[in-house]
Amino acid sequence: MLGRTPTEFEWQAIQMRTSSVDREFVYAITTTKIFCKPSCPSCKPDVEHVRIYKNSDLAMESGYYPCKRCKPGGLKLSNQDWTNQMNAYMDQYYQEHITLRVLADEFHSSPYHLQRVYKSVKGYTPTEYLQKVRIQRAVELLKHTYLSVEEIGHQVGLHNTSYFITLFKNLVGTTPKQYKKTLES
Repeated sequence: MLGRTPTEFEWQAIQMRTSSVDREFVYAITTTKIFCKPSCPSCKPDVEHVRIYKNSDLAMESGYYPCKRCKPGGLKLSNQDWTNQMNAYMDQYYQEHITLRVLADEFHSSPYHLQRVYKSVKGYTPTEYLQKVRIQRAVELLKHTYLSVEEIGHQVGLHNTSYFITLFKNLVGTTPKQYKKTLES
């Protein structure tokens, strides 16, 4: 079941964090796959990413997970599921400016708590994962395009070319230019 866009009343309730309507509906955020009570104290979402569901069960049937902060319906998301959602988010939005603060806002947490839980579950930090994703995408672009090293860096969200080259060399063992040459021979 697909959720619907919020009415003006529902959107106002979300914006004002109105607890008196918590039993009337939950809202899901399409970018993070999390759903919340209207009174959730987390960062306010953009209206275009919000879908309304009558209850927690319907939101879960549609593939959303309960917020760790407001626990809609008394449900709690496991740390494994939570960190998997973060990875899926970074896989999709790797080109954008993603910091620990951005992740914490998107996933309804503090940066410290998010980092601690993520590292304990995954064994590496969100930043390390994001770097790996970006470099894997850069490798694919080097293999399948004629873009310059600078253009590839921009395409994968690394706008400082010297940092991109250094990071690529640290993770791949060679510079992007040298890697491209090995593909041509």
